[in-house]
Amino acid sequence: MNIAIFSPSKNPYSETFIQAHKNYLKGNVFYYFGSGSQIQLEDHARLMPLLRYKILRVFAKLFGKPSSYLWQEQVLYSLKVNSIDTILVEYGTHAYHLKQVLIDSGLPVAVHFHGYDASIKSVIKSCNFYKGVFEYANKIIAVSRVMETALIGLGCPKDKLVYNVYGPQKIFETIIPQFSKKQFLAVGRFTNKKAPYYTILAFKEVVKIYPEARLLMAGDGPLLSTCKNLVKHYNLSEYVKFLGVITPEVYCDLLKESLTFVQHSITAEDGDMEGTPLSILEASAAGLPVISTNHAGIPDVIVHNETGLLCDEHDVHEMSNNMLKVLEDLEMAKRLGRSGKDRIQTYFTLDRHISALQTVLDPEASSCQQILG
Repeated sequence: MNIAIFSPSKNPYSETFIQAHKNYLKGNVFYYFGSGSQIQLEDHARLMPLLRYKILRVFAKLFGKPSSYLWQEQVLYSLKVNSIDTILVEYGTHAYHLKQVLIDSGLPVAVHFHGYDASIKSVIKSCNFYKGVFEYANKIIAVSRVMETALIGLGCPKDKLVYNVYGPQKIFETIIPQFSKKQFLAVGRFTNKKAPYYTILAFKEVVKIYPEARLLMAGDGPLLSTCKNLVKHYNLSEYVKFLGVITPEVYCDLLKESLTFVQHSITAEDGDMEGTPLSILEASAAGLPVISTNHAGIPDVIVHNETGLLCDEHDVHEMSNNMLKVLEDLEMAKRLGRSGKDRIQTYFTLDRHISALQTVLDPEASSCQQILG
């Protein structure tokens, strides 16, 4: 099977799920990235031969074709010459952008929603509430129960909807945490929906009781400078360290030595929400307890008092209490971590995620069961 994957950009560090789709789907994967006239096919110099493109450009000028004509025709040519059988589009917004090409291709299409594309109000409105996408797509993939409900509310037919949570890379399952440091680990982009400032404010109360505790925050994003200023303002520079973007190897080492993983996800003012954060799946697969919030797909994966500790969004006081609990009771932290690892290996493996996605993309499949997490 020849599978075309379309993504609006080429594998930013925070989109490792696209890399997983490229690497583990069975068949020949053709990866198209970029938007409009900037769309490229990975490992190919052009979408169509240069001479053919020049003739097409003359034709478009003579007959007054719209500006989108050239890139759409190039994509359609590439799909045909590469004998594509089925298409996976990453993000609902990109599926909206590609609507006419996907319809004209006549190929089966699955649209994979991930988070902001199913939650930011202005984005949803700009895509005409995905009415056209829901019509032409064969399957719509949601990564959380909250997202599933939201897409149904927008008009997605239930028989097209598939619930399929990400799976962490297998390397995380091999990690054996040592709990060797009183260290809290946060890994993710510094954005409004991840509310890293709330994590800092919660930790500020922790160091009053446990001054030997540390908070490591890895990642980049628009709120990084704000968070650094917040740490300086509260004289926390000794206790909170910003690591920048880290490699997977460094991430694994930090998971081995840390006490717990922390992330205070919220619904941003513009409606932006998580799907199911992959970093939380990775940390739980590694055997660390997760301290987080009752937000989006997080409660689908993390069970309060069983595999981690959850609080309501914006409840900084309760998040502080949850941090203190794992510091005060190391055996509880280890128990939560073990249960989390077991839960991931039972319900949220990468093999399960890819297998479910493979079923969605198989044009010979007569039906697609929803995958329960």
